[in-house]
Amino acid sequence: MKKFLLVFGLIIVISGLIFLFFRYNFVFGEGSKAGELNLFVKKGYVWKTYEGRLIQTGYKSKVPGSIQSNEFEFSVVDENVARVLMSNSGSILELRYKEYLGALPWRGMSKYIVDSVISVTKVEGK
Repeated sequence: MKKFLLVFGLIIVISGLIFLFFRYNFVFGEGSKAGELNLFVKKGYVWKTYEGRLIQTGYKSKVPGSIQSNEFEFSVVDENVARVLMSNSGSILELRYKEYLGALPWRGMSKYIVDSVISVTKVEGK
């Protein structure tokens, strides 16, 4: 019986570790998004993380009959990328990101992590 409980316990622990790896460290997808950088801040109680919001062209509606701007909320881990984004608020940006299945508090509040800035276009009059 002890051997059975030991094997069962090991299977549970290994399954849990595999689940946690795929939930929080497995890159589910990669892509790029473009739009106007509306918000970029460093915030947090315990872990200070960089959070941003990109307003994309077009509209989407979660509720029929209403209009809402198409927003892309993301987090940034790399300090160099964060510096570039901090200095380009209000510009049109094209960002490369990785999508995870879940967010970790020290990685940011979003499951979308921006890892590089592809292009920056300054908006006239800003």
